[in-house]
Amino acid sequence: MMEYDPKKVLCSCARVTCGDVAEAVKNGAKTLSDMREATRATAFCGSCTDRIEEFIGQLASGEAVPAAEAPAPEAAPADLPYALTREVCDDLVYVGASDHRIILFENQYPVPDGMSYNSYVLLDKQTVLFDTADQAVSEVFLRNVEAALNGRKLDYVVVHHMEPDHGASLGAVLQKWPGAQVICTAGAKKMIGQFFGAAAAARVQEVRDGVSVMTGTHILSFHTAPMVHWPEVMVTYDRTSETLFSADAFGTFGALNGNLFADMGDFPVSEYRRYYSNIVGKFGPQVQAALSKLSTLKISRICPLHGPVIRQNLTGILEKYRLWSTYEPEEKGVVIAYASVYGHTAGACFALADALSARGVRDVRLFDVSKTHSSYILSEVFRRSHLVLASVTYVGSVFPAMESLVAELKNHGLKNRTVALLENGCWAPVSGKRMTELLSGVPITLLEQKVTLLSAMKESHRPALESLADALAAGIVL
Repeated sequence: MMEYDPKKVLCSCARVTCGDVAEAVKNGAKTLSDMREATRATAFCGSCTDRIEEFIGQLASGEAVPAAEAPAPEAAPADLPYALTREVCDDLVYVGASDHRIILFENQYPVPDGMSYNSYVLLDKQTVLFDTADQAVSEVFLRNVEAALNGRKLDYVVVHHMEPDHGASLGAVLQKWPGAQVICTAGAKKMIGQFFGAAAAARVQEVRDGVSVMTGTHILSFHTAPMVHWPEVMVTYDRTSETLFSADAFGTFGALNGNLFADMGDFPVSEYRRYYSNIVGKFGPQVQAALSKLSTLKISRICPLHGPVIRQNLTGILEKYRLWSTYEPEEKGVVIAYASVYGHTAGACFALADALSARGVRDVRLFDVSKTHSSYILSEVFRRSHLVLASVTYVGSVFPAMESLVAELKNHGLKNRTVALLENGCWAPVSGKRMTELLSGVPITLLEQKVTLLSAMKESHRPALESLADALAAGIVL
């Protein structure tokens, strides 16, 4: 006599358990063909064929019997803490949470409107939790998951991305639901072991690109998306509800403020752009590869890990991602970023803005790099076609805040932009030379019309400034 665990998975692709096979045999299945029709076991990669066939024989002969079930847990008290769950669509519940106290996301990006950490529970024949949450909202998240399950066991945890703002609560989930199995890529499995130890990694079922599983009425397919924006990332597509669980793609900064869906609240495209350009911006080719892979799917809603669920105007956000990932500017305009100590360099930039306006260039944005966080400037550079970098000479080089901005622009993959330089110095203006060196190797068009000031702008500098305005306007005004 052999005892079997009804919850043990025999077919990883279709998520068919021993209990599922036993139920099918009880209902008359006798052959592999019968089992495939009843459960879809062996219908995908076929690697489970031998063990399924053997188990059918053991059941038919009476050799295999189910193991005794563990005693049911004690009933929970009736008056539980309030949970904040929302229905996304049939069978899918939002269990994430927002953090309104956070000041800097990833300890560097200002988030004055907070941050959301999204997670979802699928309530099918088998239950699935899509991702966990940041430690800052872990208590609320765990309470939400428990409420969504409503006494049911958790069967699977799908990990799309192991960065701690999504994976920090995984250890607590595995401890709370000891029977849950993790589904993720091989890269994510390695990270789970690094964060939570070998015991957590042992509960992982690795999946390859394109593998599908059934949870009952829902069919989930997994698609790897390496470097969007970590190497272990994958996304999940639910064929039944036409839902894409997109990991960090299509996310934005900001808390949800009660509005779960993008069409319900004010989620400005500027914050989607700032999120993309700073978090994912460097990895345009990888985003392009992911978009190509997903282009054959019929998507009715996108469930990202940050920001609202997108269920309307999906083509709008997809087109933005196409532009951003190919580094094409959204519009023709000029960003003027300046570093000025006593106002003279800034004054020259104001004069340049006036000259551009006089030539019909209306879309001009000026930023003091010492005042405006670089994440906002980077976002606006992704948006516009032209960029002016203006800096005072400082300690024989470029002003530190400007040097940092140029390094960030380069590190985030800046390309396909027209760039001009303006330098200033009292005795040896070299900031333009240093900025040119910093931009070396960056695929941009660097205008020859560099403006050099000595201490402060004079009428003698006007021809050079006017020439620069002409060159910039020529690429913008038709």
